[in-house]
Amino acid sequence: MNAPRPRAGSLPWPVAAVVGVIGGILLALGQAWGVAALLAGAGLVLWHARPVLLALVALGGAAGWASAHAVLTRPNLLTPWFGAQVTVQGDWDGQFLTLRDPPARVTLAPKPTQGPGRLRVSGRLLAPEGRRTPGGFDQAAWFRAQGGLLSVMPGGALVGARVREFQPQGGLRGWFRRGLTTGLTERQGALMQAIELGDRGDISREQFSEGEAVRDAFARAGLAHLMALSGQNVAILTGALILLLTRLGAAPAWRFGLPVLLLGPYLLLVQSSASITRAVLMGGAVLLALALGRGRPDPTGVIALAALACLLLFPLWLTDVGFQLSFLAVLALTQSDRVAGRLPERWPRWLRLGLAATLLAEAGTLPVIAGTFGQVPLVGLPANLLAGAIMALLVPLGFLAGLLGPLALPLNVVNGVLADALLLVARTFGQAPVLSWGQVGVGGLLAYGAAVLAGWLWLLGRVRAPAALGTWLACLLLTTLPGRLHPAREVVFLDVGQGDSTLIRLPHLTVLVDAGGSVGSDYDVGAHTVVPTLRALGVRKLDVLVATHADTDHIEGAASVLRQLPVGEVWIGQRKTDDPVLTAVLLAAQERRVPVREVRRGDQVTSDGASLTVLWPAGTAWSTEDNDNSVALRLESRGWRAAFLGDLADLTEERLGAGPLDLLKAAHHGSRHSTGAALLGQTSPADTVISVGRNTYGHPHQDVLTRLAQVHSRAWRTDQLGTIRWPVP
Repeated sequence: MNAPRPRAGSLPWPVAAVVGVIGGILLALGQAWGVAALLAGAGLVLWHARPVLLALVALGGAAGWASAHAVLTRPNLLTPWFGAQVTVQGDWDGQFLTLRDPPARVTLAPKPTQGPGRLRVSGRLLAPEGRRTPGGFDQAAWFRAQGGLLSVMPGGALVGARVREFQPQGGLRGWFRRGLTTGLTERQGALMQAIELGDRGDISREQFSEGEAVRDAFARAGLAHLMALSGQNVAILTGALILLLTRLGAAPAWRFGLPVLLLGPYLLLVQSSASITRAVLMGGAVLLALALGRGRPDPTGVIALAALACLLLFPLWLTDVGFQLSFLAVLALTQSDRVAGRLPERWPRWLRLGLAATLLAEAGTLPVIAGTFGQVPLVGLPANLLAGAIMALLVPLGFLAGLLGPLALPLNVVNGVLADALLLVARTFGQAPVLSWGQVGVGGLLAYGAAVLAGWLWLLGRVRAPAALGTWLACLLLTTLPGRLHPAREVVFLDVGQGDSTLIRLPHLTVLVDAGGSVGSDYDVGAHTVVPTLRALGVRKLDVLVATHADTDHIEGAASVLRQLPVGEVWIGQRKTDDPVLTAVLLAAQERRVPVREVRRGDQVTSDGASLTVLWPAGTAWSTEDNDNSVALRLESRGWRAAFLGDLADLTEERLGAGPLDLLKAAHHGSRHSTGAALLGQTSPADTVISVGRNTYGHPHQDVLTRLAQVHSRAWRTDQLGTIRWPVP
């Protein structure tokens, strides 16, 4: 049976306009999807028998293109200083440092520990980088997304940032922040600032235990949205104020009008983002309609109107994950009543609505969550039900504490208990396993769309539950088939900056050789670069993790890999007992009960017609130089051979007997003391990969590049190409 045709005039005009705007923005970004969006908008208005809105679709497309084009073509005032050591001063809000001369914004790495305020800071100014690993962070795209018609786009990153002068944040925000943290522990205060202000700088540094970051626990529990201001905060705060005004007997004009007046100052107080801007705009529209006695407006029209306002002012928010998650979740929530109606009527209505809202929000954001973060929480439903009850008290009480400033000490006794309860929920549910997911392609999106359509038709009563369930299972099966029908056979040289990390993938063997590291920095390469890359590639477990030798830039990230992914065993060469980095890796292996194997020359593992052989160390004597004790490996598959040499020096390389090679992973990032003429004469590699990043060591050295050219070996560098994927026959 066909679904009934919508009645004429049932399509709100903002829907037609915003679809056109989306199409125009996509065209400005050079994406052909923009044409599809414009055609979809035209089809939508014709389906609803409102051809007059075709002009609005076209006008929206022109406005979206013009807005995005204006933002994209705005010159970057910081370009002349890229690469230079500079000292700047400005206002630090926990995310960006806003400069006055020139008018620009920059990020700081590492982030200051002092918190928001007035800073004078020095460091090297660099241009933002694009995505250099699958599933990695695209800093350049994120910078672009933060710019708007009336706001300055972030222009660069100040790395090696050192604070020279600091003046704490004053004014209302300073007062509010003191109220949130007074009398609380550092962890409690960090959580309160994230929940109430959207400032996640302090909570990002908090850990429940070694290697167990608080933010990671929230993400695994499906609670990451609690630390990003959204509609939940606006709904709780305005709901509490309306309840108070109702108890005081206020007339509807005051009951709903006063919250409208306070939403603007609230948006200026907190850290602005797509999600909180959307919530304020939607909340303001609904409350204004109620204050004027117009009743509740059409939710789809309100959502479209909020999106229209956001995208005209901030067109590149369309590419921002926060914007996508916020609007997808609120669109899904419009069906809460329908889903609640499908649940047993004997259940309390508040429980049915809570279950429906949580399920819909998770289902609506599934492709973005899976594709962006590489994992899907499996315990989001119970975790959100418990956390929601705590947030209903914590958000209004925390906001009241902020208003009281330093006088909030007695109130924060209660807030501290509630904050600990929320942290306990996150830590408990954060121990649960997650469903690993790779990148979501066009096929995955089509399967998701078919599943959503089946669910929608079931809600409308057009199809029966078994048919909808069968469609869901079929779509899930189809998304898993490609990887099983065509399993990967490749070597992936991850771009981890000045460090090493190489993934060897065969259908039944997955080996990670090193996991990068960041010397002299608090940046966790393993957690923030290697693990997201592995998840994006669809790697759910590692059979072997090789820690070649005790150097930070090779194995520091291995501890995080061990804690976040299942690992079969760890291979090491020399078991040093006095090296803190190797000790941390071995402790992580012990915590996860992963066996550690000390490999020696000749050790081998075979799988899928390929063999991985240990070339070094011999194990008979150890050098005083860690580099000379590196684990070196040779991969052979159907006559094709590759070698991975860690940081071995040229004198040791000569003793390996690696034989002829098709591919060489150059030792020690292209140091002039490695990849010597003798090795190249023995191996004659057709191609050589050099894992290298920005450095002061002169890597790769010109002597190495010259030697490679002399044997006609093509050099491939991760600092120039990003992550390099090499097929294995």
